[in-house]
Parts: sequence; structure tokens; C-alpha cells
Amino acid sequence: MTLEQASKPWQAYSADELEYNYNPRASNPDSERYGEARTEINKAGLAWSGRTAGIAYGDGPLRNLDIYRPASSAGSLPVHIFIHGGYWRSREKEDFGFIGKALADQGLLGIVINYPLCPVVTLDEVVTANQQAFEWIFRNIADHGGDPARISISGHSAGAHLGAAIIASDWSGLDAAKPLRGAVLVSGIYDPAPTQHISVNAEIGITPEIAARQNYIAHPPRLDCPVHVIVGGGEPEGWIAQSADYARHIKSSGVPTEYTVTGTENHFSIQDQFCDPNADVLAAILKLA
Repeated sequence: MTLEQASKPWQAYSADELEYNYNPRASNPDSERYGEARTEINKAGLAWSGRTAGIAYGDGPLRNLDIYRPASSAGSLPVHIFIHGGYWRSREKEDFGFIGKALADQGLLGIVINYPLCPVVTLDEVVTANQQAFEWIFRNIADHGGDPARISISGHSAGAHLGAAIIASDWSGLDAAKPLRGAVLVSGIYDPAPTQHISVNAEIGITPEIAARQNYIAHPPRLDCPVHVIVGGGEPEGWIAQSADYARHIKSSGVPTEYTVTGTENHFSIQDQFCDPNADVLAAILKLA
């Protein structure tokens, strides 16, 4: 799907089609095998000597982050923040040690953040926690060897939505011309509205009001940093449309935007691209460093 092609509205899908297109585990019934294949590299990432774990960025459960420092570094380092997915209701930073280590291997000060999850909190509160994490990083990362003038972010799936929320937030209080150097948003869901009509909403609790507040295909971006929107070519049509619609939206708002449909990657295989500097995802991240 190109940005010139019109997307099929999610309202045009049947109930079964909605489940298939907007529930990645329905379109990838063997999804667990991807995480199992990364078990050893994830353990190695968590055991990395340059990892500082569990730094609080706010009060309350899961408001903390891990920092991954390169093996050899001098001076102030470029910073990259990874926001995990899990449809806002599952996963934790410890599942993504392999990404933190991969960032450090490329000379970046990698940060993997936790955040509170639905249904314990609402999606509104999930977004607020991620905004809080970003502000904490901007104000404090210099104390950990990072350069606050060189912060970039990426997010996968629901994490891409949370990255879009950061781009749409008002950061004038940070007193910085460009608090964010750029973003790489991967296989994201940017309008939560379809989620109201699939099985996972029993855990997430999206309402029409929440969906409207957290729809970043509708809300204007507040930052004009470069954004690279990447989606797997093996994703369902409706899921790819979310990326195309978001990229089209921010591009029309004047944001420097790249849009890539990458190979035949599905929702889970695409995470391997965070570890390969020749793959679209990590190459885009390194371009921002």
C-alpha cells in the first residue's frame, strides 16, 4: 500500500475481518515462536554489564526504565528510547533486553521503558506515563552520559502509538527548540477505534471517548522532527492502512516523513530488524543518531 492509495475504512470490515486485521495474534497464531527464538539473545541483553536497570521516572508501579550503555564510550552519547508494544495491556521492558543491547552495540545510549498497563489503568494514563518518561529522560539523561540534544525514539505496535503521542504533545515547557531528533515508528496502531470491536478490548477497555482522545491519525503533530513510519509487508491490509494513514496525516501537516513497507515481515518477525543494522528499522534509527 502506497500513500497514494486510499485505505479501506475499518468500518467496512466484518466482525471476523476486524479480528483478523486488528488483532496481530489472530493473523499470526504462531506468534509465540518469535519470542522463544530470541530467548538467548534477550537473556544476554539483560545480563549486559552496561545495563542499569529499574530507574524510576515517576511514582507508582512500572514507571521505570533501563539504560544500556555501549561497551566503550566517551563524551556525551546519542540517546535512543524504545517503547514496547503489547496492545497497551501486556509485555514489560525485560522482554526487550535484546533491543537495548542492540542499540548499545551501535554506540547509542539505549533506553527501554516500562509503563503501567491496561486494564489496571486506562489508555489515557498509559499515554501520560510515556509523556512523563520522555520528560524525565530529557531532563536527566545528561547525568547518565546522554546528550539531551540528540534524543530519538522508536516504538513497535502499541509502542508506535505511544511514540505518536509524544510527537503530538506540547513540549514547550522543556525550553528546547527540538527536544526530539526524530522517530521510527514500526507496525503501529495509531487510531484505537477498531480495537473497540475485537476480543482484546475486554482487557484494554477502549471507549469511543478514549479512542477519540488517543487517535493520532486525527490529532496534529506538535513536533516537526523527521518521522520514518515502517510496517511489515506481511501484515494484514487493515494494519498496514494504519501506518499509511498516519504517515499521510503527518506528511500533510508538514512533518518530514518517510514511509516504508518492508519485505514480507509480519507483526512479530519485524522485531528482528531492531538488531540488524542493514535492515530498514535499525538503519532508520541509526540515521537519526
